Amino acid sequence: MKTPYQNIYSVLKLNRFIVIAVVICAFSSSIFSVWMAFSINKTALNNAFAVNTNGEVIPLKLVSQKENFKVEALAHLELFHNYFYNIYASNYEKNLEKALWLGNSSVDNLYRQKKADGVYNRLIQYSLVQKVLSIHSEVEEQEEKYSFKTTTIFEINRGSVIDTYELVSTGNLITVDRNFPNNPHGLLITNYFENTLKKLNNEN
Repeated sequence: MKTPYQNIYSVLKLNRFIVIAVVICAFSSSIFSVWMAFSINKTALNNAFAVNTNGEVIPLKLVSQKENFKVEALAHLELFHNYFYNIYASNYEKNLEKALWLGNSSVDNLYRQKKADGVYNRLIQYSLVQKVLSIHSEVEEQEEKYSFKTTTIFEINRGSVIDTYELVSTGNLITVDRNFPNNPHGLLITNYFENTLKKLNNEN
């Protein structure tokens, strides 16, 4: 003859089995979720924007992040120096606006200083054409910090006279979020400084 107590024991055993099964399923689900998150993160890290030989940003599998960083850094520096120094009366505002997206307040402060000194007013007043001839940059890594030194050769066409100059500038590079098309390489120039500016002897 069955008693109510025997039914209670059966129910408790069943409940215990269900609880253990739920705990095992939850634990397995957690392990699977952690593994999936790790796998997705690993896959995401191996996919990023790469740069071709022309410095153009294209979505590709990463082969070497550091190698790509150097290529992007050189392309970023060339882009900045072209925008900042390759200017004339009708394009300087547009070019300088693009250049300011590529650097922090140190670039903006230099721009404001040049503006206060009347550099851009003279550009308009005398119809000067400042043309970049070459840009050579060196990027170094020290304790996960990147510094650069860039030598820019440019000429100023004053109509009857063309003067050539060599500018050496330095600064640092930090990574930021990419902003297409304003900052396609996801880098920012900091501590920018024009070290030396000298006039080169013209051959003509």
